[in-house]
Amino acid sequence: MLFTEYLHPYEQPVKKKQQKKRTHSSHKKGFKDGRKMHVERSVKLVTEQHNIPKPSPMADFPMKEWSVKIYLVDQQGNDHPANCFTKVTYNLHPSFEDKTHQTFTEPPFTCTNEGWGEFEMSIDMFTTEKGGKSTIYHDLNFQSPRYENIQTVTFKNPSQALLAILRETGPIPNEDDSKATAKARKANDLKKKKAVCDFEKMADGLTKLTEDDLLHVIQMIHEHKTDETYYKNDIDAGEFTVDLFTLPDSLAKMIWDFLLDIKAV
Repeated sequence: MLFTEYLHPYEQPVKKKQQKKRTHSSHKKGFKDGRKMHVERSVKLVTEQHNIPKPSPMADFPMKEWSVKIYLVDQQGNDHPANCFTKVTYNLHPSFEDKTHQTFTEPPFTCTNEGWGEFEMSIDMFTTEKGGKSTIYHDLNFQSPRYENIQTVTFKNPSQALLAILRETGPIPNEDDSKATAKARKANDLKKKKAVCDFEKMADGLTKLTEDDLLHVIQMIHEHKTDETYYKNDIDAGEFTVDLFTLPDSLAKMIWDFLLDIKAV
């Protein structure tokens, strides 16, 4: 609610006190006030295998060609490229010798090999974040020609760049919470302000003030305003405007009590 009052040309506006610059902490790179942002995503491992016509060192175990691919899965179960990872390293059975650790840098990070044995591998998935490595474990077996395994990976305090990628596969919990919290806080603040005074009556009462009383109110605003208080003092036009809803509660009550004392409301 805006209240505007026009001052007579000979009236000198109240001299403004120097306003201290207010600093604001930035949350663009994640919360810095003790809270932690954790974003979970589902990672799908797709394994395919088939027999190949090559001799096996184990008579009862035919040689296989197998591959593992990595995808992200959204809430609807759709597959997406796992481009939240910059590289993936598959840690295979020691029998692969110099090929035990195999690294890939392009989605779907396909790891293709030949062998006859089943084993459990660990898979390291890296992001650009400091310490951004997630490790999962995968059971390589030859029971089916194709099978899928879905696991949950947690991204801790992701950067804005990583968040932009993660938004493609689902919501960001902390963002949703902060929006809901901000909305609730705004509603609560408005409720408190309504309890402090009646702004409709305040605006009406301010228009009835004498010049001396009006200057007294303007003086109170200058002395007790906050950085959130919106006001404009146009000296040339002899106009003073203030948004009553942006007044801090203490100042709103101060003006309201003054209006009550002089019976302007």
